Amino acid sequence: MLLYNDLVKLMASPGKICHSIMMTGISEVGELSLEPLVTCKLCLSEYSLDKMTSLQDCSCIFCTSCLKQYMQLAIREGCGSPITCPDMVCLSRGTLQETEISSLVPADQFQLYQRLKFEREVHLDPLRTWCPSADCQTVCQIELSESELPVPVKCQACYLTFCSSCKEPWHLDRSCLESHLLVVPNEQGALIRTDTDAPIKQCPICRIHIERNEGCAQMMCKNCKHTFCWYCLQNLDNDIFLRHYDKGPCRNKLGHSRASVMWNRTQVVGILVGLGIIALVTSPLLLLASPCIICCVCKSCRGKKKKHIPSTT
Repeated sequence: MLLYNDLVKLMASPGKICHSIMMTGISEVGELSLEPLVTCKLCLSEYSLDKMTSLQDCSCIFCTSCLKQYMQLAIREGCGSPITCPDMVCLSRGTLQETEISSLVPADQFQLYQRLKFEREVHLDPLRTWCPSADCQTVCQIELSESELPVPVKCQACYLTFCSSCKEPWHLDRSCLESHLLVVPNEQGALIRTDTDAPIKQCPICRIHIERNEGCAQMMCKNCKHTFCWYCLQNLDNDIFLRHYDKGPCRNKLGHSRASVMWNRTQVVGILVGLGIIALVTSPLLLLASPCIICCVCKSCRGKKKKHIPSTT
């Protein structure tokens, strides 16, 4: 900023006034151009640092708008799972802290995340379980036996005694498989059944409850990503052709027409054949190009060695 005396001196020489104004403008433009811009890995746009958010665990940085949308989607689809860093190649494999989540999502979304997280912790804890009664949402403690056999669990709220393994009413003289075929009503209502016609069943791996209204019988648990048959609970993780529904008690129970099943298998075969053709086409090219690649690597290594060799002059 020019003082009054300096302005009077500069008025005597117009050339100095223009030079001063030009230098002032250059300094201002230079200061603006030095402001750093960071690229967001989610939307690939550049933002200033005040519009970016850095994660505490892994120090990865993203624009605040993208990070908010990512957190809200992860809360709705994650079923309480830890929210990991959105960068797929994050070396630290960082997870978002609850303080970060609460500061970026609305209060109702954060409460939903806390509730889903607590439900997930209970499902994965071998010493805790939910009361299977439909009208009771109590967390019950399980006292494991030394023989690792199912034990009776008594709910302190509704006083229902159920099996720690299958969540059916306590069955001392029957195995869990036999009790699955029974539906025993009680004062609190019928328990969740696991027979073929039950609308709600438990995942065979993580034991989380899953409801099926209609549609395909091939189910995938959102909690543990396990794929299984809804009717017999058989593992279908490796059954990409859906051969399970060609024979046996679940034959033609997939819920799709025969034409749609054949179209699905045709797509799978097409993808596999396409990958095989790509591998066959690219493998000779890679063999032909391998000498050039080796030469380029050797030249770069020799150039680095020459740079490190001190001059003898």
